[in-house]
Amino acid sequence: MQPSPLDRPFSLYLDLVRTLAACAVVAAHFGFFHILSAQQTAAMPDFGREAVIAFFVLSGFVIAYSAEHKNSTLTDYAVARAARLYSVVLPVLLLAFVLASLVEGLAHAPIEDAYQLHKPWAYIPFHLAFLGDAWSFAERPPWLVPYWSLDYEAWYYVLFGAAWYLKGRRRLVAVALVLAIVGPRLWLLLPIWLSGVLLYRWQKTAVLPRGLARAGWLLSVLLVAAWGWFDPEPALRAVANHAWPFPAIRLGSADRVLADYAVCAMVLLNFACARHAGFGFLLRVAPAIRRLSAHTFTLYLSHAVVIGAWEALVPFRRGNWVDIGGLALAIVVTAAALQPVTEVLQRRLRVRLAALAGTMGWAARVVR
Repeated sequence: MQPSPLDRPFSLYLDLVRTLAACAVVAAHFGFFHILSAQQTAAMPDFGREAVIAFFVLSGFVIAYSAEHKNSTLTDYAVARAARLYSVVLPVLLLAFVLASLVEGLAHAPIEDAYQLHKPWAYIPFHLAFLGDAWSFAERPPWLVPYWSLDYEAWYYVLFGAAWYLKGRRRLVAVALVLAIVGPRLWLLLPIWLSGVLLYRWQKTAVLPRGLARAGWLLSVLLVAAWGWFDPEPALRAVANHAWPFPAIRLGSADRVLADYAVCAMVLLNFACARHAGFGFLLRVAPAIRRLSAHTFTLYLSHAVVIGAWEALVPFRRGNWVDIGGLALAIVVTAAALQPVTEVLQRRLRVRLAALAGTMGWAARVVR
C-alpha cells in the first residue's frame, strides 16, 4: 500500500517549514527596513526570498491535495480559497490604510506610496483584486511589502481552479484568459508554484528508502546553507535583467527568477525526501507546531504594517537590541491579536460566499 502523499508527519513537517519561512521573512525585513545596523544585517543570512519560494512550492502541493481530497466542486474550491485569502487580507489591508492615513495626517510622517491613501476607493479594490504585479503594474499597499507574493499566488489559485475543474473549450478559454490578465512576470514564476502540484502527483506513487531520503534531505539543507553563504543571487539577477526581452515591462518582483528556479529545485528535493525520512518524532510536538503554523499567514502579512507604524511613531535606535526586542514583541502581539479575528472572518466568509454561490446557481462539478 502506498503511503499518503500528505500523511501526518509530513503534514507537520510542512507546517514547521511554513512557520520557519514566515520567521525568515520577518528577519529579512528587519534588515530591509533598517531595523538592524549595517553590521548586524551583514552578519545575518537573508533567506527572505528563499522563504517565499518555499511558500510557493508548498502552496502548489497543498492546493493540489485539497482539490483532490477536500474540494470536490469548483464552487467548494473557490469558496475555500477566497475565504482563506480574504480572512487575512481584508483586516490587514484595511489596517494598513487606516494606520498609514492617521500617521500621515496626524504625525505628518512621510509614507511610501502615500498617493494611494488619497484614493482608497480606487486602490483598495485594486489590491483586493491582486493586480499589483499584472503586466506593467508595480503597486504595493502602504507598508505592505510582502503583498507582492499574494499578487502572484492568488492568480495561481484562479489558474489552477480553471485547469482542474473545467474541461474542454471552457478550460482552454479560462486558462488563456487568466494568463492574458496577469502578464509575463507572473508567467515566469508560475513553474515554481506548479512544481508543488507536480510534486504532489509524484508523491502519490513514489517511495524512497529511508536512508536515501535522509541523505537527500540533508543534502538539500546543505545546499540551501551554501546558497546563503555564497549568495549567487545578485549575479543571476543581473543575467535575468539583461536577458529580459520586454523593455517596456520591468521585471520588478520577478527579477530574481533564475535564482528562484535554483532555490525551487532545492525546496523540491527537501520536500520529496522529507516525506520518507521518518520524521515521526514531530508527532510528539504536534500541538505546538499546529498552533504556531496557524499564525503564519497573519504574521507574514501584518508584520510589515507594525514595522512601518513603529518606525513612524516610536523613537527608535537602529541596531539597539532593546528596541529590536520591543518591535519583535509588538509584531508577535499583533499577529496573535489578529489571528482570532481572521479565524472568525474565515468561517463567516465561507458561509456567506457559499450562500452567494448558491443563489447564483453555481453548480460546477469536477468533470474528468
